Amino acid sequence: PPHRWFLVGPCRSGTTVHIDPLATSAWNTLVHGAKRWVLFPPHVPKSVVKGRKLILPGEDDEAIHYFTTILPRMKRRAAAARGTEDDLYANFECYEFTQFAGETVFVPHGWWHAVLNVTHTVGITQNFCSRRNFDEVWAQTRSGRKKMSCSWLRRLGERYPDLARRAVELNRRDGFIMWEDDPIEQGKWRRKKAEKERKKKEKRERKKKEESKAKKKQSSKKEKWGEHRTTERREGECDGDVVMREVSPDC
Repeated sequence: PPHRWFLVGPCRSGTTVHIDPLATSAWNTLVHGAKRWVLFPPHVPKSVVKGRKLILPGEDDEAIHYFTTILPRMKRRAAAARGTEDDLYANFECYEFTQFAGETVFVPHGWWHAVLNVTHTVGITQNFCSRRNFDEVWAQTRSGRKKMSCSWLRRLGERYPDLARRAVELNRRDGFIMWEDDPIEQGKWRRKKAEKERKKKEKRERKKKEESKAKKKQSSKKEKWGEHRTTERREGECDGDVVMREVSPDC
């Protein structure tokens, strides 16, 4: 899947808090500008990281609002919870810093993070799988990207045989059947694909009918307007004035 991006962002834009997909880690190198980061270790609950209970009616969780409003509320809540029985914020941790041009940030897999562009920025980022987090990435990929995981396993067999053996071992341990070897999953995929194609076809046919109906309606309006036109613009000879007079359609 797409895993490497060239990023261009205006000031005050950014990304909302999230975890990178498929248990991958990531690096982000800034070429121009400055970015503000916040990272949360995996043990911090999702409900805390998202700040759902701290967002007031009419507010959103866009990057600029998250950094200027929600995150400060979160830290105040965590400070107030110290020494109390507030389990949600008992082990609260977050790491904030500013990244400048020429610096690279490493985001470990499973870490929540959000980014705010303090200035106009240009950067490069890539998600990747290493030997350290291979087990987690493979477990999520084989379920979340079933067809792709089959291709990946073949490529691993060609370039990294030891990792291919590890993937097969994990499948055997968990009783997981790959998509290529599972006729039931293949049948589900074919039915899903057929249903998707059917909906696309219906949408195209519906669009054609609507366009045809609109053309007929427009044509009917033009004919109706022509039939009811009862005035004709003619130039008069009196002092060069233009006069309008009623005329018969037969004239």
